[in-house]
Amino acid sequence: MTTIDPVELARAMIRRPSVTPRDEGALDVLEAALTRIGFVCTRMVFAEEGADAVDNLYARWGRGGPVFAYAGHTDVVPPGPLPDWSRPPFEAIVEDGVLWGRGAADMKGGIAAFVAAAERAIRSGVDGSIVLIITGDEEGPAINGTRRMLDWMASAGERIDHCLVGEPSSNERLGDMIKVGRRGSMNCVLSVAGRQGHVAYPQRAQNPIPPLLKMLLALSEPPLDDGYERFQPSSLQATDVHAGNTAHNVIPARASARFNIRFNPNWTAASLEAELHRRITAAAPGAAYELTAICSGEAFLTTDAAFLSLIETAVRDRTGLTPERSTTGGTSDARFIKNIAPVCEFGLVGQSIHKIDEHASLADIKALAGIYALILERYFAAFGAPRP
Repeated sequence: MTTIDPVELARAMIRRPSVTPRDEGALDVLEAALTRIGFVCTRMVFAEEGADAVDNLYARWGRGGPVFAYAGHTDVVPPGPLPDWSRPPFEAIVEDGVLWGRGAADMKGGIAAFVAAAERAIRSGVDGSIVLIITGDEEGPAINGTRRMLDWMASAGERIDHCLVGEPSSNERLGDMIKVGRRGSMNCVLSVAGRQGHVAYPQRAQNPIPPLLKMLLALSEPPLDDGYERFQPSSLQATDVHAGNTAHNVIPARASARFNIRFNPNWTAASLEAELHRRITAAAPGAAYELTAICSGEAFLTTDAAFLSLIETAVRDRTGLTPERSTTGGTSDARFIKNIAPVCEFGLVGQSIHKIDEHASLADIKALAGIYALILERYFAAFGAPRP
């Protein structure tokens, strides 16, 4: 059996320009590597709900429990202006101890490290199962990716006990941070109806802008909360105010605003939306308004102490760093996986993700493979016999 080199596997995937939702063969590269080490791979393409078709990969080694899952994505964000890159984004150039390219850190480097770690674990003997849940839709609308894969797993009787998401969680040095939860995210559109008219005759019109501004102020002040364990206070940020009016002498018929809320576990989507309605109606009684609120993920905090301790100590024993348990940053597919198993995020340094000249240290990729291998070794030793 050929030993998998995580750097070379990462390079092979980076050379496939898998900008969401296109795969361009990235999953073919990954599937070939997994098949060589004994994984049974299932490809699934989902294309419902009016979104782009997305290619996904589910891979499993072993049939018994416990079941350790690793989740990630092979899709990447667009590279941006190509002339701005010091090295072509999809050539996977290695130079001065660094792998350059879109996806090096987010997160083809992490996936490659885990595949190398899985090979080591299989060679040493695993009393349980290893699963990979890999999507091509994490950077996109997240409609036909992980959520649909989890539905398939439920229907197929494929269960997992714990999951490690390989997002680039490290902040400045490999191992300085793991993610133990995430804030929820809600996108909102608030629209206020008025009555169009001439500005010289305001009594004949009804201006929707003043009540909209009162509503926005009431939504922002006072703050939604003072924070939650390991979470900062929930944050509401207005991103657009619009009336669509190009004339100086016309009172518009409608005004609207967009805002996003990143919220902690003090709220659920339902309780937060109810609070928004309460504040809106109190700020402008009688005003005719519409509120559309779409939650892309609930807030969550992983509390499985044994699992988190295992990840933390493996990181510390290999890096010398005690990782901070953080909930900062945006969202990830952990927001879906937390519904079926305890989940934690740990991966490469994320300083260059989504930027021009994204890169990852070769030493970090190799070290991450070692940490993942240690996590697998300790996991199957600690979490016991297969469940019935």
